[in-house]
Amino acid sequence: MSEILGLRDVCYIYGDGHAALRNVTLSIESGSKVALVGPNGAGKSTLLLMLNGTLRPSSGTVLFKGEPMRYDSRSLRDIRKSVGVVFQNSDDQLFAPTVEQDIAFGPLNLGYPREKIERYVGYALSYVGLDEHRNRPPHHLSGGEKKRVAIAGILVMEPEVLVLDEPTSNLDPATSEEIMEMLDELNLYGKTVVISTHDVELAYRWADEVVLMDGGNVVRTGTPERVFADPDVVRKARLKLPAVLEIYREMLGRGILVPVDEMPRNIVDLMHLIESAAGRSGRKPGRIYICDISATPPSRIRDILSSGAVRYIGAMGTKAKMIASEELLELDFSYGVVDKCVLKAIAGKSSLIITSGGMVEHAERRIRSYAEEFGIEIEVIILPRAHVSTLADNR
Repeated sequence: MSEILGLRDVCYIYGDGHAALRNVTLSIESGSKVALVGPNGAGKSTLLLMLNGTLRPSSGTVLFKGEPMRYDSRSLRDIRKSVGVVFQNSDDQLFAPTVEQDIAFGPLNLGYPREKIERYVGYALSYVGLDEHRNRPPHHLSGGEKKRVAIAGILVMEPEVLVLDEPTSNLDPATSEEIMEMLDELNLYGKTVVISTHDVELAYRWADEVVLMDGGNVVRTGTPERVFADPDVVRKARLKLPAVLEIYREMLGRGILVPVDEMPRNIVDLMHLIESAAGRSGRKPGRIYICDISATPPSRIRDILSSGAVRYIGAMGTKAKMIASEELLELDFSYGVVDKCVLKAIAGKSSLIITSGGMVEHAERRIRSYAEEFGIEIEVIILPRAHVSTLADNR
């Protein structure tokens, strides 16, 4: 991957003299998922607003694709087409009388042809699952729906980078997971995604790279495992370790587990370590069916469910969830679907994942990764594809 955004010795001082950023140097790779993590006042939001030119450094340089960012009107217009920002409070971003008009504002302001605007707005509405709300006033929507409208208003501009300030703030857990799953899907299709958060649980399991900030400084950068490997550094930044790491370290201290090369990233990893230590890893895993909802009639899904072949069903992606709702399919899992189905497979139970497009291959790769890591066989059946893929550790 190549650098798409960079900061070189960037400082930012507000009008009251407060230094929000202090000599920050940072590189963001194209196609990556980056989480800026830190307590309130760490400088996360200020840094994010540097990335599309909303704020201009007091000193230092911001780069886009290797070129220093320029701050004339034309240059800023171009950069904001490529780097879209979603604010923490969606109400700050929504102002039009209807959802459709709000999403259309950006391309309309850029002079796009009417036919193109209608097509792009329709696509964005469908992608975020708000087709039925296009004529509603944005302020009548729930917090999660407002966040989706704000994301749609950015997607319609076809950005290369999505920047989101505290994307799960004030959302319930299920809605938060659905928003993060949407960002995963967008990243899968090539978007670079940068978020700020003080939620260490979210950053640890979601990001490719974590940037730990405190007091306007970048304290540490790297993979989640590297950044959170030192509890003293994390606590000095007034944060806590992710719960899965707290439990892992406690079990190491009690002699229940032995150290492993790679720390557990999620509950699936931790449960595998616990079951292995308890000598319970010899049971035959259950199967995982992955169904491409775009190419499989709902009747086929009902046949699988009625046959008793699976005990659990989950949906990944907005389209799959919409079809599940229309067909009155009762979902066991609507977020964290792959992890939960893998947990059930390890326990000997079979599951069905309904999704679409590139998410089919994404889910299969995730299961393959778990299977190889744990040294177990998980039988994956892709529908409507005819063949069965047996995923095993060939080491």
